[in-house]
Amino acid sequence: MSTEVGTVTEGMPKGASEPLRLLALDADDLQIMSAALQDAIVHPADIIWDQRARTLTIELSRFCWECGGTRVRAAMQFGDVQRVQSRRLPRGEGVPLELLAMDFMPGAAPGGEVVLMFAAGGDLRVEVECLDAVVSDLSARWPARAAPVHPLDDASGQDEGA
Repeated sequence: MSTEVGTVTEGMPKGASEPLRLLALDADDLQIMSAALQDAIVHPADIIWDQRARTLTIELSRFCWECGGTRVRAAMQFGDVQRVQSRRLPRGEGVPLELLAMDFMPGAAPGGEVVLMFAAGGDLRVEVECLDAVVSDLSARWPARAAPVHPLDDASGQDEGA
């Protein structure tokens, strides 16, 4: 799991911006949602699958890349959920998960599988009858203690193409 390292710059925008609200109905929409949620912190206890309602709801602390280094409480919900599976995700109360990305793997149209990939290699697979996901900010923003850092894959610290 990558940790938040580095400092947030003083250049944070002043004044309130509109809360984020996104709807994903296809793979392209999900990629936009994935970018907005990169580096969100999720606690396993905040992942709730309601089988009867066929929903998966996840509360998270979203890093606001668009606001210059703040965080906000947000919720993401998937509808038409048929199955949820986790792989290599810790289940402890005090163990935060860092969301890296989400992807959609089509199945029998219009359904498929949404894969939420977390730092340290774990993932959550959400089988959906059709892609129906929403994200909404829930709280006021607060200054982040640090900005997430993503080290380069190359051990020398240089891009291979550089």
